[in-house]
Amino acid sequence: MRRAVRRTLDPVLDAARSRGEAPPLVLLGCSGGADSLALAAAAAHLQRRGTCRVGAVVVDHQLQDGSGEVAHRAAQTLRGLGLDPVHVERVHVTRRGTGPEMAARLARYEAFRSVVARTGAAAVLLGHTRDDQAETVLLGLTRGSGTRSLSGMPERRVEDGVLYLRPLLNVTRAETETVCAAEGLEPWLDPSNADTALTRSRIRHEVLPHLEAQLGPGVGRALARTASVLGADADYLEEQAAAAYDAALLAPSRAEPEHAVVLDGAVLQATPAALRRRVLARACVAAGGETPTFERLGALEDFALGHGEAGPVQLAGKVSAWRHRPDADRARGCLELRGEPSPAPQQRTTTQNNPGSAQ
Repeated sequence: MRRAVRRTLDPVLDAARSRGEAPPLVLLGCSGGADSLALAAAAAHLQRRGTCRVGAVVVDHQLQDGSGEVAHRAAQTLRGLGLDPVHVERVHVTRRGTGPEMAARLARYEAFRSVVARTGAAAVLLGHTRDDQAETVLLGLTRGSGTRSLSGMPERRVEDGVLYLRPLLNVTRAETETVCAAEGLEPWLDPSNADTALTRSRIRHEVLPHLEAQLGPGVGRALARTASVLGADADYLEEQAAAAYDAALLAPSRAEPEHAVVLDGAVLQATPAALRRRVLARACVAAGGETPTFERLGALEDFALGHGEAGPVQLAGKVSAWRHRPDADRARGCLELRGEPSPAPQQRTTTQNNPGSAQ
């Protein structure tokens, strides 16, 4: 486990050395459970060797009676391991139109961002294990997800300017429990992990054990391996989609607002199907909206290829899309996306023709 943590941290450490800086501070997100305590023990070993400085963030979600005491005990354990600084962050979980698990995640990551901003930490370590990865992939399968969702949780991810690292994705939950026992650490048993009213808990305690009983051991390991394979595929597709987006992107014409995102219809039509939806998703976000759902993205793709009326099509985040045929401003048809306010475009003629085939 120590080697896994060191391997994951190596790029961060190398970057600091190349800049002539002292060993960087990394923070560890800790719930007090076996996974994060085992990660803390491994990271503390690296700190004692002078490899890096290790602090921690303990998030009190205030969702259960006694949560403050649980957070306090976890912080004391981390300080006992030598981690410094250790921040206990109390958060208020609001649904914001999401389920309870996602709402808690949003609040937790806001706390991570806040502490990183205050401390200048180089990264946040998270204790997700191979078991967590298998559960994530299975959740994605039940939702009919694409390669990005089925690739599970990445080992390395930058979100809102914060680098998150998951060193334990090849370590099992049982192995983290063994480490805690060997280190004399007493993990907190989160009661929500046993609450089968939560989808992930049902997968953990009912679905995966049933699959292993029916199909033989190794189902969880195979799901995690699938995530690793698809992760590399998804990364490559995202790189290709970024290039395809740049190739399709046009500067707004005189009839279009400066903030509009305009894509060449012919280029979109020629873009491989495996990339086209990714290009359109990028355009939605660039126009100020949200990443569309699978269904809305499919509808936008059909629209972009010339099916149905010429628009506008309404998308999440108050983004609207129109198709335009060639005119005095453009020699080729195009797709325009823009955020609110979005009155019908002026001085342009719309058509139901395929923008890629318009002459």
